[in-house]
Amino acid sequence: MSSQYELVVFDWDGTLMDSAARIVSSLKAAGEDLALAARSDLECRNVIGLGMHEAINALHPGLDPEILTRFAERYRHYFLVACPLPEVLFNGVHEILHDLEQRRLWLGVATGKSRKGLNRSLEQTGCKRYFHSTRCADETCSKPDPMMLREIVEELGIPPHKTIMIGDTEYDMEMAQRAGTAAVAVTYGAHESHRLANHQPLACLQSVEALGQWLANNI
Repeated sequence: MSSQYELVVFDWDGTLMDSAARIVSSLKAAGEDLALAARSDLECRNVIGLGMHEAINALHPGLDPEILTRFAERYRHYFLVACPLPEVLFNGVHEILHDLEQRRLWLGVATGKSRKGLNRSLEQTGCKRYFHSTRCADETCSKPDPMMLREIVEELGIPPHKTIMIGDTEYDMEMAQRAGTAAVAVTYGAHESHRLANHQPLACLQSVEALGQWLANNI
């Protein structure tokens, strides 16, 4: 029996790429450079998935625009250059993407990363060839606004009810709800399972292996 889904859209950080520790470290280092109040690892993990300015405003509300811009610059310096922590795909991700490609499904990415950051990651990981459409937070609205997911759906001509969003944050789940697509949550990323479950995803999966099995059985 054929699947009802034709388009699978993935979040990037925390869903396909194991980058949460690098993001948290870079956010904390940028704040220290600007002598801002310290934020905990949990507070920093909570904003993963948002666009850069939205994440900074959530961590440090009311910053002067000039300080906000400097924070973003320092964050990019640490994340792209200075942070020693690894930024790698989760084990098994290439196999999942290859399988979906072989089954001729449409694939997309909807991410809070910048376009420069996503392009860098796609090139370094060899994943660029898998995806038919990608959207980043600096070229459309940040999650949980549904615009980036709607733009992917419209670009590829796949209706929302034939689209499924896969992500590790409640921002991904809310975006999918608001865009009218299905959603699957993964709990090995940034947000806890109870937060993800609040948005009624089709499944909450605890590992990349479980995600691959679910996709093989349901898509």
